[in-house]
Amino acid sequence: MQKIFDSHFHIIDPKFPLEENQGFVPDYYTVNDYLKELKEMSIEVTGGAIVSGSFQGYHQDYFADAISELGNNFIGITQLPFDTTDEDILKLNDVGIKGIRFNIYRRLSASPKEIKQLSERVYKLCNWKTELYLNLQTIDKELEELIFTLPKVSIDHLGMHKCSIDKLKKIVTADIPIRLTGFGRVGYKRDEISELITILYSENPSCLMFGSDLPSTRAKYRFSYNDIKLIKETVGSEAQDRIFFRNGENWYIDKKL
Repeated sequence: MQKIFDSHFHIIDPKFPLEENQGFVPDYYTVNDYLKELKEMSIEVTGGAIVSGSFQGYHQDYFADAISELGNNFIGITQLPFDTTDEDILKLNDVGIKGIRFNIYRRLSASPKEIKQLSERVYKLCNWKTELYLNLQTIDKELEELIFTLPKVSIDHLGMHKCSIDKLKKIVTADIPIRLTGFGRVGYKRDEISELITILYSENPSCLMFGSDLPSTRAKYRFSYNDIKLIKETVGSEAQDRIFFRNGENWYIDKKL
């Protein structure tokens, strides 16, 4: 069994509302579906981050059920409108939500000023992390500079599309983690992903966090054990332990390496 801390996956429960995003509404994917799929791949998931997708808008009701079913070591990452009250944020924190996501790539987002203000507010209130889903290749200078001013921020899906390796090095050198997720959706070929893993891990061994991205909505191909195999064939056992498990758990569950 391959042990993982899954730093990025989605639960799509038919009991809770969905919203069409850019003409897309996903199929349902329950906690049982998720656990069954990982078990069939001989993957042992010991914790992880349930992430709000664009198709879930600003709904958070499903988190309580999902976190309760999955148990200890699982947290939620949600999307919030700018005018969310401190009281509501604290209630969500009690449910087990521990981070905020800005979905710039799918156009469910806020202005750079609002991103900064809301990120700082949730961090001061309850130490929430910030996640950015964006295209590092095409973001403007204002947004790129903003990344380095946010408290406890990380980047989704290898930044989505190929960009300057110097830009990626700058990010990880600033202790900003990048998630190794969504290989079937990013603009990198598999050999390029392997090369990136080697370069970025060498720059900062704590910077890479594995995630399944299940159920791989809108990806060109679905997550499979081949994605795990790619990482295992790229780095040694110590790096595998960090990437698959320890880096993600340390980031989300506040355990020290």
